[in-house]
Amino acid sequence: MTENPDQAKLRKASLKIAVRISAACAVLVLCLLAAAAIYLFNQARQPGLPGPSETDSVYAYLDTKDLLKAMIVAGIVGILLAGGIGWLSARSAIRPLGEALASQRRFVQDASHELRTPLAILDARVQLAQRDAVPDSKTGQALARIRNDTATLTGIVNELLVAATGSPSNATAEPSDLADVAAAVVESLQQLAGEKDVRVTLTEKDRPFALIDGNGFRRALLALADNALAHTPAGGQVGITTAVLGSRAVVTVSDSGAGIRGVDQTRIFDRFVRTQNPERAMGQRSFGIGLALVREIITGAGGTVGVERSGPRGTVMKITLPLAPKSPNPKDVGSGNATS
Repeated sequence: MTENPDQAKLRKASLKIAVRISAACAVLVLCLLAAAAIYLFNQARQPGLPGPSETDSVYAYLDTKDLLKAMIVAGIVGILLAGGIGWLSARSAIRPLGEALASQRRFVQDASHELRTPLAILDARVQLAQRDAVPDSKTGQALARIRNDTATLTGIVNELLVAATGSPSNATAEPSDLADVAAAVVESLQQLAGEKDVRVTLTEKDRPFALIDGNGFRRALLALADNALAHTPAGGQVGITTAVLGSRAVVTVSDSGAGIRGVDQTRIFDRFVRTQNPERAMGQRSFGIGLALVREIITGAGGTVGVERSGPRGTVMKITLPLAPKSPNPKDVGSGNATS
């Protein structure tokens, strides 16, 4: 039976708290032992002997070494007891957190299961509509895009379900054509970019292949491109470039905005990091949980994502992934082709 990942994390947290309590108690006991040892040694150097008038008094003499051994044993027992008490206390204190995490996982599981059915129905209805539409017509192309978006949503729901159950992800091992994914992202953004009077282009310096789930990479690249589009003024341009650099596949997303302001560039991929001066919508970047998910997707495939450069003339985000062998029937390699 697979262990609940929440329980494992809580157990580790309880153990860590117990270790910290034991360490604090150990330091305290060692200090007390050191003080007691110093006192005993000082007393041993100046032993008090009974006087002639104190012949009826009873005196007991203790060996200093035996006393020190007893103190050390007592200190060790005290440390172990403190650690046990700390561990039990930590487990008791963390139990409500475990129940909250379990409730959260159940909610995500239930929501994911409920969403899968209507998405499957939607995909089936789109397929039925495609049968009556000419593939090359505007209606046919629109239905194809809707089906691709539905597949993306289904992938997100499935990943939520995997994350909620704690089971390992069965990501495809087939190489993904990053240029194809980039072309799909550019096509998805054309209508939104046209409404903002922004030009979105794709430059294929190479057609790199990487071992990453195509839908996951599409979501990551779409999030970067959408972020760039949101911060590009009218008349500007957003560009996606695919290339190969050594043994790495490189995909960059550039824009002609005002650059990253009001936030540390090294922290923009942290969750819920936002600009401190939201006075102007344009030229002031606001980053939320989206870029954090981008980093999780890319790093999960063994890649990196970050800001290559940013300034008044725009920002360039860079994704690097390990190259993978091309599929048996790869498309012809393009060089310097631009799509807008």
